[in-house]
Amino acid sequence: MQTASPVQRKVTRPRADALRNRERIVTAAREMFVELGPDVPLDDIARRAGVGNATVYRNFPDRDALVREVVCSVMDRTGEAAKRALAETGDAFEALERFVHASADERISALCPMVASTFDKHHPDLEAARERVEQLVEELMDRARAAGQLRTDVGVGDLMVAVAQLSRPPAGTGCLSHDRFVHRHLQLFLDGLRAPARSTLPGTAATMGDLRGGCAT
Repeated sequence: MQTASPVQRKVTRPRADALRNRERIVTAAREMFVELGPDVPLDDIARRAGVGNATVYRNFPDRDALVREVVCSVMDRTGEAAKRALAETGDAFEALERFVHASADERISALCPMVASTFDKHHPDLEAARERVEQLVEELMDRARAAGQLRTDVGVGDLMVAVAQLSRPPAGTGCLSHDRFVHRHLQLFLDGLRAPARSTLPGTAATMGDLRGGCAT
């Protein structure tokens, strides 16, 4: 008696146009969250993305799902900036500087009101993206410390909260007019990170874990 062969299930992959629509939605949402905050109507996001409302809800069943995807997207892009900096073979501190300026251009400060919102902060996708970024930035900072260029009393949390605070004011407050100051102020901050340290910092170096209760403001 012959045994029936197992049925081979065909794995269906999203069509290219469906993937493009999803990316357009995430891009539009990221832009509008920066401009107007995380409560912008989903219908407005659909219009900015050039898709119908049904397409938004087909990809993201609720606001939390879209917010989480935007947060993960920004973290992934920030992680890619860290990878590019790690791949550089020149001056370690200059590589760290380039990463910081690139992170500011990703508008990571706009994540703060979103991370403080109601969606699941312990979602596996979010935790994985956060851990990747933390590890990559730690590697960048370790390399600069090993070269004797980065002061030893600062941590990843110190760096990232400063980038968030200095990169722009809260979303929806006419913040676009402040963009011309962002990289100037970040460079002033970076100069303060150089070794040897000219002062003793109060408290202890901040980790990303210290910040997970909510973004500092």
